[in-house]
Amino acid sequence: MTRRFGTLALLALSSSLAFAQATEVSGATGQKFELPAAVANDSALEAKTALVAAQLRCPVCQGLSIQDSPSELSQQMRNLVKEQLASGKSPEQVKAYFVSKYGEWILLEPKARGFNLLIYVLPVMLVLGGIGAIVFAVRRWTAPPAALESASGTEGRGS
Repeated sequence: MTRRFGTLALLALSSSLAFAQATEVSGATGQKFELPAAVANDSALEAKTALVAAQLRCPVCQGLSIQDSPSELSQQMRNLVKEQLASGKSPEQVKAYFVSKYGEWILLEPKARGFNLLIYVLPVMLVLGGIGAIVFAVRRWTAPPAALESASGTEGRGS
């Protein structure tokens, strides 16, 4: 989840910087001049490409995104992402293309449905179970000894 927020923050920062650079840049002499729109669009395209590439798994490295992987295949995949985004496809359409080619495995964050739902629910259930076990153990350890003896004594006498 933090990776997603980090990439979103990176996208927002780079987009705002690209906009600021595109509108006007001060030279060393203090004169202002405008950058071409193509440069601003290229920066925004690079930021979108980085955002989408950070969400796709490298088939070679398997533990890295295609954004972080140094493999040749991941570089080709990044270029394909960039081409598709430049042609007007949305990030969701680009991810859907890769899912159709490689399966849902290619996504670093699988969608929370079906069997993948366990990935999201199981850790929460384990933490809640652990907290419950700790509370139970603490209550037993802090219970007065007389209460424990009388509870075990009444069970033994009935037999």
